[in-house]
Amino acid sequence: MSTSTTSAPPPGTQDPPPPKTAPRPNPPSPKVSWRRALRRDWQLYSLALLPLLFFLVFRYLPMIGNVIAFRRFEPGGSVFGEEWVGLRYVRMFLSDPTFWQVFRNTLWLGGLTLVFCFPIPIVLALLLNEVRRRSLKRFVQSVSYLPHFLSMVIVAGITMQMLATDGPVNHVLGWFGHDPIRFIQEPEWFRTIYVGSEIWQTAGWGTILYLAALTTIDEDLYEAARIDGANRRQQIWHVTLPGIRPTMITLLILNVGTFMAVGFEKVLLLYNPLTYPTADVISTYVYRAGVESNSFSYAAAIGLFEAVIGLVLITSANQLSRRTVGTSLW
Repeated sequence: MSTSTTSAPPPGTQDPPPPKTAPRPNPPSPKVSWRRALRRDWQLYSLALLPLLFFLVFRYLPMIGNVIAFRRFEPGGSVFGEEWVGLRYVRMFLSDPTFWQVFRNTLWLGGLTLVFCFPIPIVLALLLNEVRRRSLKRFVQSVSYLPHFLSMVIVAGITMQMLATDGPVNHVLGWFGHDPIRFIQEPEWFRTIYVGSEIWQTAGWGTILYLAALTTIDEDLYEAARIDGANRRQQIWHVTLPGIRPTMITLLILNVGTFMAVGFEKVLLLYNPLTYPTADVISTYVYRAGVESNSFSYAAAIGLFEAVIGLVLITSANQLSRRTVGTSLW
């Protein structure tokens, strides 16, 4: 029998392999129009309707009234003022010694509030994070959160009763032979009273965000730090604090933005004419000038000046944070 054999083609005559074709990119997904998205998810969008209306009615529409800072306004006349006066009211409060006194008081109270009230929630959150007994941790959290839910009137009332001439604080001082101190009537005590009550009211509530941020830190980082020989203090410094740094920076920027807006309600409830030299701030001065004295244009000019300073502060803090630590609000 004869067998037929197929000889291999000589070298160099093989057909080249087919070229590899690049995979085709996935076609872009069709864009969903905002009308279609609104019809599809109208229930979700309806949840944002009331907050948007709130900010529109109580935050943005009142901005139109800032025009009376440059116009002479008379009660009963036009809501946009009677005639244009330019920077007359701005020059008035810039040349008023009382304004500069309340401006200094605002800086003092705002600075003390920022220095003491900002780091204390961080320290409290770190301490609570180290507590291993759940019952003790929940008890401390509940006790520290409670003042936040109290009305500002109740907080001011408790503060005044505690510091009254015949109050518990003066009773304790009397046990040590000290004469009663008129805390509420003495101007030099007001800043201490205000900052102390602010810490008591806000420290516990401020720890919520930091405790939530602590739960996002990877446990492997602590394990690696322990392997490297880091003790608990070093773990907090090198692992915990860097882990919550974005939250810290965000809240710091927000606090700087409200630096000039010192708590109007609490100051109004705690101060009196005897403590004006240290207690009177821009917001209470605007209230007396506008509501009590009917100088609405003058008060609007001061309020606009305060808002501009707040805008400059929060913008500067945001830019500084972005350049130094890489975290910012926008």
